[in-house]
Amino acid sequence: MADQRKHHVTITVQTAYLPEQSDPAQERYVFAYTITIVNTGSIAAQLISRHWIITDAENRVQEVRGLGVVGEQPFLKPGEAFEYTSGTALNTPVGTMRGSYQMVAEDGVHFDAEIASFVLSMPRTLH
Repeated sequence: MADQRKHHVTITVQTAYLPEQSDPAQERYVFAYTITIVNTGSIAAQLISRHWIITDAENRVQEVRGLGVVGEQPFLKPGEAFEYTSGTALNTPVGTMRGSYQMVAEDGVHFDAEIASFVLSMPRTLH
């Protein structure tokens, strides 16, 4: 039988390297990430805050916490989605991000929506 959790969101991520904002000579590698959050549970929930753990190739870690995402705290009814694009800069051409969104459901239950680790990587280009 399918898992019919009341409090559940599905998160997908797409990443892109931004060469026009990056400066490898200055060890600055800029990436965009587009996140899609879908309420796959059976009760409405609001994204309250975020927690990111960003790790570069030299294992330097940045932690980012804050309210909402891109200045919003989306309220998602079952089946609704919210998509946004943000970005980060690394000192290395490769890194990873992972984290969680802190959610509050309409019934007052607080839960974390985990964001699985994903890779930020400058594409290898031939000249």
